[in-house]
Amino acid sequence: MLQQSKVFRDNEAVQERIMDSNDLERERGITILSKNTAVSYKDAKINIVDTPGHADFGGEVERVLNMVDGVLLLVDSVEGPMPQTRFVLGKALELGKKVVLVVNKIDRDAAQPDVVVDKAFELFCDLGATDEQCDFPIVYASGFNGIAGHEPDELAEDLEPLFETIMKEVPAPVVNVEAPLQMLVTNLDYDDFKGRIGLGRINQGSISKAENVKVGVPGGDARNGKVVEIFTYKDFVRTPIDDAAAGDIVAFTGIPDVMIGETIMCPQEGEPLPTIEVEEPTVRMSFSVNTSAFAGKEGKFVTTRNIKDRLDRELERNLALRVEPGETADQFMVSGRGALHITILIENMRREGFEFMVGPPTVIIKEEDGVKEEPYDECMVEAPEDVISGAVSILNARKGIMTSMEPAVTGGNTVVRYKIPTRGLLGARNAMLTATKGQAIINTNFCEYGPVVGDINTRDNGSLVSMAQGPVTSYALQSCQDRGVMFCKPGVETYSGMVIGIHQRPGDLELNPCKAKAATNVRSNKDQTTVLKEPQDMGLDDAVEYIGPDELVEITPSSIRITKNMAFYGKKAKGQKK
Repeated sequence: MLQQSKVFRDNEAVQERIMDSNDLERERGITILSKNTAVSYKDAKINIVDTPGHADFGGEVERVLNMVDGVLLLVDSVEGPMPQTRFVLGKALELGKKVVLVVNKIDRDAAQPDVVVDKAFELFCDLGATDEQCDFPIVYASGFNGIAGHEPDELAEDLEPLFETIMKEVPAPVVNVEAPLQMLVTNLDYDDFKGRIGLGRINQGSISKAENVKVGVPGGDARNGKVVEIFTYKDFVRTPIDDAAAGDIVAFTGIPDVMIGETIMCPQEGEPLPTIEVEEPTVRMSFSVNTSAFAGKEGKFVTTRNIKDRLDRELERNLALRVEPGETADQFMVSGRGALHITILIENMRREGFEFMVGPPTVIIKEEDGVKEEPYDECMVEAPEDVISGAVSILNARKGIMTSMEPAVTGGNTVVRYKIPTRGLLGARNAMLTATKGQAIINTNFCEYGPVVGDINTRDNGSLVSMAQGPVTSYALQSCQDRGVMFCKPGVETYSGMVIGIHQRPGDLELNPCKAKAATNVRSNKDQTTVLKEPQDMGLDDAVEYIGPDELVEITPSSIRITKNMAFYGKKAKGQKK
């Protein structure tokens, strides 16, 4: 859409997924933050807001839905609507937004557009859409080739049918330019020279640079402020302007303490708009100061104050996140929409130079009328017929209830859908990938709160724990690797209480991975060649998924280690640490 709107020069080098500007977004291939731009089409300006599709980042979607008049619902021509689509579409339908269905990748060999449209219609009905909303316009497209059309076998040479559908179906904003100014701040940015930048859509009235305004929320005292500069988004560039009117999305500077959810309004007769409300978090993790033997060696920001300041800054723009004090002064309980939501924050902090520890993810239990309830997820697994049984047995063992089982559109695959407690999904992804030989495609989405189902066993194996401090030796690893799967290579520094592998049996086992071969004065005592197995590489997501209740993940800019939580591990480990 950007390319065909002549946003870029003909000879300009353009990156793929240009809206995914964050490094993590490019690495993972997902959208994490909502971002906006604008294109011009036939003397009209179309503001575009790119939002995440993953349910863990639903707060980003809820935050920006007030800024738009319609949505493009993008579905794959083979896979159809995914479980995460349900959440974001439900929010759009609740607000009465006009939905245009775009069936993308129509050029794929296994494309079945009619089936996909039927599935999308069923989804609309399940979400309680009105008759008018169910009569949605459909555009078939291939984003890679830049073509679209109103029939799957009649595609134009460009995306003009898509632009025309947007102009025809999405209503233009109904606004009153003469009314007093009202603008809800929905996003924040920062510039080293201009300071904090607020972003939002003008609900009514107009705004100009160097204008005095009031800033406030319903039921609170408003404070005075002054807008210094105004910017609009045009052709992928933030362009300074003198004034803007209702209906447009603008950014402004000059109010250093503006927050998301506040209203910029006329100083004389302005009324604040309702603040942004987002769904409550479902998963919680503890963040604490690093207390391991290697504490302070690799990180730049290591104190409680550093961690608290960074979490407070995150709360300013991440509306779905919650931070509460922990059991001790150096611990914080961070709650989010899912483990992925929180691990993205952990990875960002790690790259910024922070060093800290995080505990295992746990679900947030609610109590209503004296009955305890826990969150349930909808889980969809697609895998070949001959290996799907491995995933089914894991989900059954974790108190999941199968809701459907059907052949997938991709030949030879089967799709199973489960309703399962969120607790049961913690640590299940890697187990299912192992059981299906890495061929499973797993999608999850928060469903609802339901009755607590009792204990769920999420891990059968114990850990291999180091009982010594020093570099790992090949000689010691030769005997250690017979006990299970190792995480470390020779030469890696370890300390007492550090988890160095997965035990092949239940229960933890302490080993000495630093033991060196005894030297003798016999010349023929040559070191025999040792053949070591390749250790399992534990990234951040793997480590968070693996740890049990008595373990922590040690996060530093250059390392991710798993360690035993000495508060739970027992007197023996405590004595060794001393």
